[in-house]
Amino acid sequence: MSLRVVVMGVSGCGKSTLGRVLASALGARFVDADDLHPAENIAKMAAGQPLDDADRVPWLDRCAAALAAGPVVLACSALKRRYRDRLRVAAPDLRLIHLAAPQTLLAGRLVARTGHFMPAGLLASQFAALEVPDGEGALVLDAMAPLEAQLATALRALV
Repeated sequence: MSLRVVVMGVSGCGKSTLGRVLASALGARFVDADDLHPAENIAKMAAGQPLDDADRVPWLDRCAAALAAGPVVLACSALKRRYRDRLRVAAPDLRLIHLAAPQTLLAGRLVARTGHFMPAGLLASQFAALEVPDGEGALVLDAMAPLEAQLATALRALV
């Protein structure tokens, strides 16, 4: 089986940053789930409206297809257990890395971030939706730790 990893967490936790360097270190393809959102989802989020479960269905299907074509590291919020279970249908061997940090610290990151459709005002809705992976074998990393430390810990856990 090929390696399939989801780097998950709320917006601003560093999923894409860690995902890119992790994919490079593993010789895997990197996919950012933000790039898989239908245009309607992006417009809704950019307007400050949180996505609901129905909005996420086509996006999760695209994420699952990306995982099925592993080896891949997917940066994906994967906020709810049922979303992760849906991804596991395409990738039963899925490995999870959850980047966790307090909402107040991530809010500062989002306010400083430019060029992204996700406004800082939606962070609270992501924390409200987040179901922390429990019993799913997820590696939990401190999103505020240096990238090099995150990468080293992830590599030790995956290889």
